[in-house]
Amino acid sequence: MLKTHHIVHNPKGGWDVKKGGAERASAHVNNKTEAISVGREISRNQKTELKIHNLNGKIARSDSHGNDPNSPKDKK
Repeated sequence: MLKTHHIVHNPKGGWDVKKGGAERASAHVNNKTEAISVGREISRNQKTELKIHNLNGKIARSDSHGNDPNSPKDKK
């Protein structure tokens, strides 16, 4: 199973970095840019897929920091 972290808007303000399936945030910051920076660091350290969401909750972008099934290294 692919492990993930998500950058999501917090309805009370700011942005959260959450591990996939978790209720509590790993980090909470004031703006999305900072959340992406913090989220990328966490995702790299834990080798997870980072899903960056828009205000409406839809995934805008994904960054792979783990076992990417489509990694160019796997296609040799």
